[in-house]
Amino acid sequence: MKKVKLLAVVSSLMFIFLAACQSNEPTSIKLSEVTRSLFYAPQYVALEEGFFEEEGLDVELQTAWGGDKTMTALLSDAADIALVGSETSIYVYAQNSRDYAINFAQLTQTDGTFLVAKEPKPDFTWEDTKDSTFLGQRKGGMPQMVGEFVLKKHGIDPHADLDLQQNIDFANIPGAFVSGDAEYVQLFEPTASTFEKEGKGHIVASFGEESGHVPYTVFMTKQSFIDENKEVVEKFTRAVYKAQAWVQENSAEDIAKSIQPYFEDTELDLLAASIDRYKAQNSFATDPILDEEEWNNLKDIMDEAGELPADVPYEELVNTEIAEEVISD
Repeated sequence: MKKVKLLAVVSSLMFIFLAACQSNEPTSIKLSEVTRSLFYAPQYVALEEGFFEEEGLDVELQTAWGGDKTMTALLSDAADIALVGSETSIYVYAQNSRDYAINFAQLTQTDGTFLVAKEPKPDFTWEDTKDSTFLGQRKGGMPQMVGEFVLKKHGIDPHADLDLQQNIDFANIPGAFVSGDAEYVQLFEPTASTFEKEGKGHIVASFGEESGHVPYTVFMTKQSFIDENKEVVEKFTRAVYKAQAWVQENSAEDIAKSIQPYFEDTELDLLAASIDRYKAQNSFATDPILDEEEWNNLKDIMDEAGELPADVPYEELVNTEIAEEVISD
């Protein structure tokens, strides 16, 4: 009898020990980013500075290279969380999806592209783009919609006043600009600054400064994932918020050193200059809350481009409760 009792006690202790070990194991998260961009610096800071790790998360980052591919990964469960433009959640909603993609943590709050001219334009005005060959972005994507919005704001009809080319895949746009006859192009950093340094182009304007605050890049996940893993989403959001604070508190040089492993082919000083450019125009969100004014600005931009499939209420696709809880902790 004593032997049986002893075995029972040992078994119970082993069960408790194993349960404790399992509870300390990090939770794996598959994160899909729409592209690899310096624009997403706070995300890489969260990874490199250990903020996800502090929250007990093991984040596996994958790059999808395109909004449609990113959303496909999310909706097919190839990714748990996606970093992509909020417009994609509206497209999914309009397709009568039963499991919506919910925006829960904002990362960037302006457009991240710059207008790059092939030739120097020291006295550039937007009027200079008229009758030019303009290498645009993917139809229906945020860079293209913001580009059209800004051009129209300056009295330029992008489809009537420009030779607008939109037949190049996102990843191939920089190369097509260098080898082709386009006079203007929209580029993210650090590509824009790299081209300027190498004499391949010249930054003449910022679309982020011209278009105002929008939920340009946001972490989103399916409603079902939030329902089943709310604590995990809270931990993820807390790590993002820590990274946002770190980015605000540290210099462009320190941020560049932190995230350089994600941009090994770019020199440190060029990374720092690009980050400084984004910080100067307040591109990085200071907290993860996506507010209603930004959402409405997004819809206005989509509507102006003829790409708004439905007037989606803010409450339908935006969850601020998690971010608000994290900030109030």
